[in-house]
Amino acid sequence: MEIGKVVGNVWATRKDEKLCGQKLLVLKLLKDNDSYCDGFLVAADNAGAGNGDLVLVTRGSGARESLEDRSIPVDATIVGVVDSLEVHDE
Repeated sequence: MEIGKVVGNVWATRKDEKLCGQKLLVLKLLKDNDSYCDGFLVAADNAGAGNGDLVLVTRGSGARESLEDRSIPVDATIVGVVDSLEVHDE
C-alpha cells in the first residue's frame, strides 16, 4: 500500500461501462515526510475520501479485490482514509 493525498476528481462521461458508479479521485503519492512524487494517480474511491484527505492506496490485483465486482478495470483503489500519520526519521 501507499499513502497519497486527494487533490481532485475525475469526470469521464465516456468510459468502460464497468466504471459507471465508481468515484474516481486524483492523488499525489507521498514521497517522504513532507514531499510528494511527481505526477498524478487516478484511483477508484472505496472509502468515502474527499479533497485534501490523506488516503491508503492499493494497486494491482489488490485494487480489484477490494471492490465488490472484481471485473471492474481499475489498477488503483483507495481503501482507507488516514486519521493520523507518525513517521520517525532515522
